[in-house]
Amino acid sequence: MATETVAKPRTSVRVGVQKFGTFLSGMIMPNIGAFIAWGLITALFIEKGWIPVPGLGGFGETDGKPNIGLVGPMITYLLPLLIAYTGGRMVYDVRGGVVGAIGTMGVIVGAGIPMFIGAMIMGPLGGWTMKKIDSLWDGKIRPGFEMLVNNFSAGIWGALLALLGFYGIAPLVQAFSTGAGNVVQFLVNNGLLPLTSIFIEPAKVLFLNNAINHGVLTPLGIQQSLEQGKSILFLLEANPGPGFGILLAYMVFGRGAAKASAPGAAAIHFLGGIHEIYFPYVLMRPLLILAAIAGGMTGIATLAVTGSGLVAPAAPGSIFAVLAQTSRDSYVGVILAVVLATTVSFLVASVILKTTKHSDETDLADATAKMEGMKGKKSSVSSVLTGAGAGAGAGVGTAVLAGPVKNIVFACDAGMGSSAMGASVLRNKIKAAGFPEVKVTNAAIASLSDTYDVVITHQDLTERAKPATSSAVHFSVDNFMNSPRYDEIVELVKESNAPEAAGSAGATAGAAGAGAAAAAHGAHVADAPVDATAAADSGTAPAAVAPSDILVADSVILNGSATSRDAAIDEAGRLLLDRGAVDEDYIAAMHEREESVSTYMGSFLAIPHGTNAAKDHIMKSAVSVIRYPDGIDWNGKQVKFVVGVAGINNEHLHILSSIAKVFTNKAQVAQLEAATSVEEVLDLFGKVNA
Repeated sequence: MATETVAKPRTSVRVGVQKFGTFLSGMIMPNIGAFIAWGLITALFIEKGWIPVPGLGGFGETDGKPNIGLVGPMITYLLPLLIAYTGGRMVYDVRGGVVGAIGTMGVIVGAGIPMFIGAMIMGPLGGWTMKKIDSLWDGKIRPGFEMLVNNFSAGIWGALLALLGFYGIAPLVQAFSTGAGNVVQFLVNNGLLPLTSIFIEPAKVLFLNNAINHGVLTPLGIQQSLEQGKSILFLLEANPGPGFGILLAYMVFGRGAAKASAPGAAAIHFLGGIHEIYFPYVLMRPLLILAAIAGGMTGIATLAVTGSGLVAPAAPGSIFAVLAQTSRDSYVGVILAVVLATTVSFLVASVILKTTKHSDETDLADATAKMEGMKGKKSSVSSVLTGAGAGAGAGVGTAVLAGPVKNIVFACDAGMGSSAMGASVLRNKIKAAGFPEVKVTNAAIASLSDTYDVVITHQDLTERAKPATSSAVHFSVDNFMNSPRYDEIVELVKESNAPEAAGSAGATAGAAGAGAAAAAHGAHVADAPVDATAAADSGTAPAAVAPSDILVADSVILNGSATSRDAAIDEAGRLLLDRGAVDEDYIAAMHEREESVSTYMGSFLAIPHGTNAAKDHIMKSAVSVIRYPDGIDWNGKQVKFVVGVAGINNEHLHILSSIAKVFTNKAQVAQLEAATSVEEVLDLFGKVNA
């Protein structure tokens, strides 16, 4: 079945840049240790270093021959090849890494200068092209000839890529590097370099800085450091001063949870180098971006005036990393740049905090969730802002059961979709354990109240659920069909409902192993909580539309044509569109949801659906089912069944409950895989409903 590529929502531009930056960062960050080693060797042993050693620093002569040293070969060969190998491996495992590294040698030799940009091109290109070439004869090689074909194909293609790099890529990258270097030099010569903060500081808060930092600044900085022994470019983005000043201002003039959490955030930011910790504070007060810009401009201007710089990248942007990579003649300038950037940022931020009225106490959690939404994943340090560090303001504490578990809620962004299926699976397990009286419902996070004994969320949602349900035991799951956490919950239900435990209040959250994370998963329906129990048990739909009208034969495809996650979402969404259940904008919202949190459920199943904001684009409830016999890659997981969901209120809940029951039964999943007709699929779900 032919599918169309649906236009992505407007936010996909930012998401695309974030992905690009993340990919570049993924090639650089694993090799930061090598950069640090090169920086230390450079700082210590070059002619102007702390301990000049001709044989290591690469200056002078030995026995009439110029010393090669370590500095030059490391920067020219080792670091680019590591980057290329990492990039190729990211695309096509070790085989892609090897071919990417071979191709990069052509760029290195062809250009004659450190080829970091060339490595970031050739590494992924080598991996991607090798993957495509291997697919041409996948499954067609005679037994016993696999090694011969694999080795010679990689060798031949790697050699051709090296020639392409030498004759084609190297001149282009060299021209780009020269042009970019001239632009930087123009800015330096004309005192305009501080103006880059106008772009860099907002880009940091929007998580768009990786593309700039690792794609341009680091390669140019290394080239400049090789020629001059240091570079100012390494501190354009890594200076901890601007963010530190903002956090200091919150410590003095902030209120509520923001003020309480600022000291911990400041320590993580300044000493640990994790700059994203201060982003939610800026998002709470967008005007504070002016403080970051002013601090950044001050730091850059100070570095320019004093002629200071680092010898290698400072990653992470900790004050310790900055000082460790500071050039021997730049300590005064670098320290002054950090201090002045902090001071200016603090002063500007203080004025903004004192002259604007705002409730920092209630908005920190929302700002943190917004920050993580822009980042596209859970922040590893956000618990400092939304957890104990925020104190009472965040409303998060250690949960203790006050009695037996009687009320469990499975929460997601809108209270449907994944939460409905997860609730169905868990409900069946608890009933099978002999506790039918325990109520298991699903609800939207926005509608949660502190009335539940246990709250279960996707691992990317837990931190959003905690503030409203601080007295509940929290469980995080990442596999809705067969998560091992479900068995832990069943055990908790058994223990808390045992005769000796019924009268006590001693079951603690520690037994539950509370998880941590935050983002959005679920479906696109009304935000009111829905009790799915009746729908799951009675065999009748809880609303006007019958289950038979929600999933029909025309919406089931046994052999999907898509070969990628996005194409599969388009295919599932197109079936919903063809039935008149949704409009084009809803399919775009399905892509937006997937960019936020994966809809992979486990057991080869994914249920793509729109965002909560897209419910206005649903005309009626409908479900589509597509089977991909060979499987498709879904964010690193294999998916063979894609179920597109569009639901109004709880009309589609019965079908989702049925699908959940099928996919928790290995025998029934096998039946689905072996089905030869659409009727068999519909019949299988119908039997579950009976």
